Amino acid sequence: MTAKHVTIDVYGLVQGVGFRYMTFTYAQKYGIVGSVANQSDGSVHIEAQGPTEQLMAFMEVIKRGPSQFAHVNHIEVKEQPLDQYSKFSIQ
Repeated sequence: MTAKHVTIDVYGLVQGVGFRYMTFTYAQKYGIVGSVANQSDGSVHIEAQGPTEQLMAFMEVIKRGPSQFAHVNHIEVKEQPLDQYSKFSIQ
């Protein structure tokens, strides 16, 4: 199975609405490693690495957000070289 590593920057109402916890939960579900962190501009930055099919499913969840309180305006995805992540963490 081919693995990919992407960075995902999520913009909209995505801080203070459970977005990082939701991201962590779905990373565990789909076997994604990396991290998620709030940014000072109000966005959320995600480092995500895993099998391509699971990564695509994970990104579909990210596009929707965790609840009626979150609102994702758009995401920016950039492919990166594979890294040595061993788990997924909230920063």
